[in-house]
Amino acid sequence: MAERLIGVIGGSGLYEMEGLEGIREEAVRTPFGDPSDRYTLGRLQGRPVAFLARHGRGHRLMPSELNFRANIYGFKVLGAEWILSASAVGSLKEEIKPLDIVIPDQFFDRTKARPSTFFGNGLVAHVSVADPTCQALGEILHRAGGQVGATMHRGGTYVCIEGPQFSTRAESRIYRSWGVDVIGMTNLQEAKLAREAEICYATMALVTDYDVWHATQEDVTVEAVVKILLKNVETATAIIRAAVAMIPETRTCPCAHALKDAIITARHAIPAQVKRDLAPIAGKYLVD
Repeated sequence: MAERLIGVIGGSGLYEMEGLEGIREEAVRTPFGDPSDRYTLGRLQGRPVAFLARHGRGHRLMPSELNFRANIYGFKVLGAEWILSASAVGSLKEEIKPLDIVIPDQFFDRTKARPSTFFGNGLVAHVSVADPTCQALGEILHRAGGQVGATMHRGGTYVCIEGPQFSTRAESRIYRSWGVDVIGMTNLQEAKLAREAEICYATMALVTDYDVWHATQEDVTVEAVVKILLKNVETATAIIRAAVAMIPETRTCPCAHALKDAIITARHAIPAQVKRDLAPIAGKYLVD
């Protein structure tokens, strides 16, 4: 049986995967355009891993410019069954401090017009994202964080905003009143698309600041975020290494069959080109 690939998405500050051995790079073409960068493939802790810098090497892409569909499609083509994500976030709760790490299990969408599905153009599917992250993979990340001595928070809601600007003070206070835990600009679309692609997905939200709601802390700035990011990246890398070693060879979670009953369109009515384009995502379900 072929070894199952583990995907890693590096966010702000994490542009390469330290410790990856036998490195090669691969460019993947997709029907949705180009991914953020070439994928770096190799072995980590003895397991096959594909790494992608979310914003591209050199941090060239804004959150609104990210081609989320191409990024996740590329992982699917390469054979990824799991994706570990890392991203910088602001905290909306006093007890979640800068340098802490949250493993969110819910998302709230405040983006405006980002594509977040592979479907359309004559093919309709409704995938459940009631629980938008893989619970099993989230637990692995949480345990890995404990192993390396990080301050971890299991569960919580991530509000995804459009960016690239940080929140206004009014927005930040409203999000807090909703009970949201952290705020970021990237993870929601990744989670939805990974679910459609039947890839397990979980993210480490690396807390860099208190957004702008905190009365006794300085307002969030890029300078402050980067200072904390440099410390967080080392911890995130250690967590990813530990988590990769814990991931099982076989999946038993429902993520692996998320599309099974989701496609509504009659198979004979699906355009041939759409079938070809989505073969890596849903091909086994598109047989007449």
